[in-house]
Amino acid sequence: MEEAEGSGKDERWSLQGMTALVTGGTKGIGHAIVEELAGLGANVHTCSRTESELNNFLLQWKAKGFQVTGSVCDVSDQAQTEKLINTVSSEFKGRLNILVNNVGNNIGKMVTDYTAEDVSFLTSTNFESAFNITILAHPLLKASASGSIVFFSSIGSIMPAYLGPIYGANKGKLCFYI
Repeated sequence: MEEAEGSGKDERWSLQGMTALVTGGTKGIGHAIVEELAGLGANVHTCSRTESELNNFLLQWKAKGFQVTGSVCDVSDQAQTEKLINTVSSEFKGRLNILVNNVGNNIGKMVTDYTAEDVSFLTSTNFESAFNITILAHPLLKASASGSIVFFSSIGSIMPAYLGPIYGANKGKLCFYI
């Protein structure tokens, strides 16, 4: 989707005047979601752990006429997530229409090869980050009177994975949280 505001898109899909926060918006599915929401007219804020990557995409989105801003943030870190939500609150005047919990990461190992640090990293990234950001964003979503939350899980949450059982277990917890 590379169409900016006023491009003749069917109005029923318009997100004009809506605000969105997409975690992990510089890679894969998250990147596609940012482009789709912005292409439909939403004002989007995204985050990435990598500043150079974020800045590169912010320039590309600006060139396409999209209203996208961003923050460097590791959403597995509570202090950084609180700062992100404060930024979003300020930018969107205390309101948020759409929260997309997209962040995910895997370390492909046999279950017996995981370290305690691996398990902690995967749990904080794949489950706790979505839980925490949703709680922090709730007042903004409620203030919009039309808030929606999207959680991305994985087929790995219901099917055993040879290289990624901790990832799958955390995405499974996310499904039960929803």
